[in-house]
Amino acid sequence: MASLNVYSVLVVLFLTCGVVMATKENDQIIKENNCETKMGFPCVLEAFTSIFNTGSICNKCCGKLVVLGKVCHSALVKRTLENPVFKDLNPATIIAKSIQTWNYCLALIDSPSPSA
Repeated sequence: MASLNVYSVLVVLFLTCGVVMATKENDQIIKENNCETKMGFPCVLEAFTSIFNTGSICNKCCGKLVVLGKVCHSALVKRTLENPVFKDLNPATIIAKSIQTWNYCLALIDSPSPSA
């Protein structure tokens, strides 16, 4: 019985440390890359809505998202998911929508403009 309690404590410690390390890792990525200063609030709101709610992102904001970069985009989404306000959301669904938004914007920016 004692070994079960020790095992349980170790599992809890491992999981807690993993969450803390993930949070610190995302915060460090965000800080080192100045992620929070690369997009204006209107585009942040559009990107957030397209990922965490139902909405779309305009061409201009897609361009800003791509300039922000995938590393910043992923770190900001993951840090948002760590916020207790969003604890009821399914992380797998949010990550999938995040990837979908990123791929949509990347394809939009990479596609050639139609000739006039």
